[in-house]
Amino acid sequence: MARINTNYQKLKSSYLFSEIARRVREFTAAHPDAPVIRLGIGDVTLPLAPAIIEAMHAAVDEMGDASTFRGYGPETGYSFLTETVAAHDYGARGVRIEPDEIFVSDGAKCDTGNIQEIFSGESVVCLMDPVYPAYVDGNVMAGRSGPAGDDGRYAGFVYLPCTAENDFTPALPTARVDLIYLCYPNNPTGAVITRTALQRWVDYARAHEAIILFDAAYEAYIQDPDLPHSIFEIEGARECAVEFRSFSKTAGFTGTRCAFTVVPKDLMGRDAEDQPVSLHSLWFRRQSTKFNGVSYPIQKAAAAAYTDAGRQQIGDAVRYYMNNARIIREGLTAAGLTVYGGLHAPYLWVRTPGGLSSWEFFDKLLHEANVVGTPGSGFGPSGEGYFRLTAFGSREQTEAAVERIRTRLAL
Repeated sequence: MARINTNYQKLKSSYLFSEIARRVREFTAAHPDAPVIRLGIGDVTLPLAPAIIEAMHAAVDEMGDASTFRGYGPETGYSFLTETVAAHDYGARGVRIEPDEIFVSDGAKCDTGNIQEIFSGESVVCLMDPVYPAYVDGNVMAGRSGPAGDDGRYAGFVYLPCTAENDFTPALPTARVDLIYLCYPNNPTGAVITRTALQRWVDYARAHEAIILFDAAYEAYIQDPDLPHSIFEIEGARECAVEFRSFSKTAGFTGTRCAFTVVPKDLMGRDAEDQPVSLHSLWFRRQSTKFNGVSYPIQKAAAAAYTDAGRQQIGDAVRYYMNNARIIREGLTAAGLTVYGGLHAPYLWVRTPGGLSSWEFFDKLLHEANVVGTPGSGFGPSGEGYFRLTAFGSREQTEAAVERIRTRLAL
């Protein structure tokens, strides 16, 4: 009989969002007439922008004509998309990123989980706490941790607490680390990072030969022009950072699937003989072996997000969601709850009232207001006592959820 990868047995019994789905299923089965509003999982609700749909239709028509049909494309993405990304997302902000440093993929979640494959199994992983669960679980599966303790932390990982007491800003590690996961604007807390603070991280990584894995999936939601949208706006980042971007929350591609990862050619790791090795080359080798690329129609649709019409329409969607965030933030604050985030991110981070645990508040919200959110403890021990809501619902759902919380919840 084939032996399994026993690292999977270290994983806590249920992935966060699977557990949420289970509890909601049980509630709706017992209360079939309860109109549940879901503001838990960060899934968009607005349809794809007209410019994107038009481009996708045109690309599908091309695939139906022998003269314009395309089979396998470049594993790293068609040049029409990588060149557009390089120009608009980076060049327009004064950042030098070459098109062949951009790797198009089917999701930032996939890439943040897969990037660890090019690093040694002995690499020490450093995580913000609370943290997006996929960063943790991917490294547990790879064998970089021991078992989870009673507090939910895995042995072998370095956790950096992010709470209201430190303004959700992690301190630099005091122990040696190799891989540093940073996410800004942050999921789940909605916090952002200043240029000065991000420069400290880049300086630390360069001084200690660590690699920053920077998740910038929500950069389009930044409202303050002084905040960095990319780690590559920071001096020295090309030598120590990988960046992940996504069309999911920016252009509504959660069900369409397209993202990209930037791996600069300046970025190096070390081999067993302590010699420098290009991480760009390793990631290219990994992707060309295990990934056949994003489909042509989807990449054409993604490129349309950068047209004048596409940018206007996507900007309208971002403003729609950020207005939802304002409605939630103002409504829950008026109801007496303490709310963080929602200013530069589509996530609201709410302190649970009355000493309730995160899961206790989840159940209370579900049963009393029929609203689904995400328990903060599911993102790590420092998330205990907090609760995440998303701004990705419809305007009507958002307003109704806030009204229910205000009038039905016994706080």
